[in-house]
Amino acid sequence: MKPMGAIPLEFQSFPLSIGGRPVEEFLTSSPVFVYDMSIVRSRIARFRAAFPSIDLHYAVKANPFSPLLAAMVPLVDGFDVASAGELARVATLGKAVSFAGPGKTDAELDAAISAGVTINLESENESDRAIAVADRLGVTPRLAVRVNPEFELRGSGMRMGGRASPFGVDAERVPALVKRILAAGAEWGGFHIFAGSQALDPSAIIDSQAHTLDLAVRLAEAAGASPPFVNLGGGFGVPYFPGEQVLDIAAIGAALTPRLGMLPDTRFAIELGRWLVGEAGVYLTRIVDRKESRGETFLVCDGGLNHQLAATGNLGTVVRRNYPVAVGTAAPDAKREIVSVVGPLCTPLDRLADQVELPVAGPGDVIAIFMAGAYGLSASPWEFLGHPRPAEILV
Repeated sequence: MKPMGAIPLEFQSFPLSIGGRPVEEFLTSSPVFVYDMSIVRSRIARFRAAFPSIDLHYAVKANPFSPLLAAMVPLVDGFDVASAGELARVATLGKAVSFAGPGKTDAELDAAISAGVTINLESENESDRAIAVADRLGVTPRLAVRVNPEFELRGSGMRMGGRASPFGVDAERVPALVKRILAAGAEWGGFHIFAGSQALDPSAIIDSQAHTLDLAVRLAEAAGASPPFVNLGGGFGVPYFPGEQVLDIAAIGAALTPRLGMLPDTRFAIELGRWLVGEAGVYLTRIVDRKESRGETFLVCDGGLNHQLAATGNLGTVVRRNYPVAVGTAAPDAKREIVSVVGPLCTPLDRLADQVELPVAGPGDVIAIFMAGAYGLSASPWEFLGHPRPAEILV
């Protein structure tokens, strides 16, 4: 038997219900992603309590489901996008928007500048192109600088600083770029400093935020201009795997808040995606076959890595570990067994759970994969092998 991650507290009663409704109600078609908005609201309330003076931005890349974005509007202060496609999803929602990501095309710069979006510049060349586009449009662009810091976020699942990078402008080159932006008559939008993601050690995030504020002060002094806005990035992780603990954001907020006075005229934001929505999502897939092979039992489902790639260990995971998984239709006292849960695809990579202990189940029963609210369907190859696209439901 191999361990699995802990099921979020909101889903630990069985047979499983989501938003007070039994899982079978959601399976008029299978598979399906279900997102519980009450969990998102509770996470946002926790953030507001821990960071009362800091804006909250939602990173659309975590989950761009349109009903979810609409539900976010009264709860967050802005949206952060990374493509023209994401921009189109939020442009009419009436919130502040910033646009990050390398490789922005002139067409994307045109769309962003026309919409009054803050562009987080990733290079000097991108700055020149944005200014040229704005001159052609006859408008003043809002340009921030994404900084590639000289430090990284310790223990992060994806490190974004402290090395050569396609993301952001190396810190030592930033002051000169700020001066060029101001000289060109653009509206300077401040800094975006993002050192890493999916960190679960509060001390590492506290340390990274301290370095971020110190860096912002140094850059402002060198550029001769105080930033109107600093996006501190995010990096808040969620506990996917065995032994991982829920992040203590109250400790992070208590350490960060007193330091904000280092830039008294600056507004700050934290940009979060998976921390807000990851635990709110459940991927439901129905078992279509149960088979034995050389002493192992396999539960074969109608969905797999084509919908929930991350749970199979094929989205940036070096060592495959089991996401939390359950038989959603099982009674609490059901007999248990060791099984592997696999999808319908013709590849051995399509394994949703490897040698886990679950209630005895067979065709018609429902498998629930938790932690599916972020980097789920939109980060998975759902067209691979031509299976139907799963439904998505917000409750």
